[in-house]
Amino acid sequence: MENGYKILFVCLGNICRSPAAEGIMRRMLEKEGLAGRIGVDSAGTYGGHRGELPDPRMRSAAARRGISLTHRSRKLSEEDFGRFDRIVVMDDMNYEDVHRLAPSRAAAERIFRMTEFCRRHPDRTCVPDPYYEGHEGFELVLDLLEDACEGLLEDIKDEGRL
Repeated sequence: MENGYKILFVCLGNICRSPAAEGIMRRMLEKEGLAGRIGVDSAGTYGGHRGELPDPRMRSAAARRGISLTHRSRKLSEEDFGRFDRIVVMDDMNYEDVHRLAPSRAAAERIFRMTEFCRRHPDRTCVPDPYYEGHEGFELVLDLLEDACEGLLEDIKDEGRL
């Protein structure tokens, strides 16, 4: 990943929420002409789905919004803390798991909750796992991720990092 500023999205299995956040952010960056300046990736705290494409239900829901999800699942590694400027997690369990893996306080300071960037859903404290939900669960997750990705991009711009 040659881009200057780098964001890593993290959920449990890296097959629903985090690859969807990655796909949404990629689309936003392309639309704004920032794809060459900000790199995005995703990972999971659990490695049991390593190498798999995102869940077919998430791929289908994302495709209806014009978002292609082609990421292959991978597990978060300690090296990721040195490669990414922000590590953005989907829920409290992910937050705690990623904090435990952080190799230093400085690395831990780069961990954020996705919902910290929500503007239209300020009451949300997490992006819920849609894996055991129906169609509506995937749609809700995409709504939250689109909102949070917009807020995250605004935050990065406000920092003057671009």
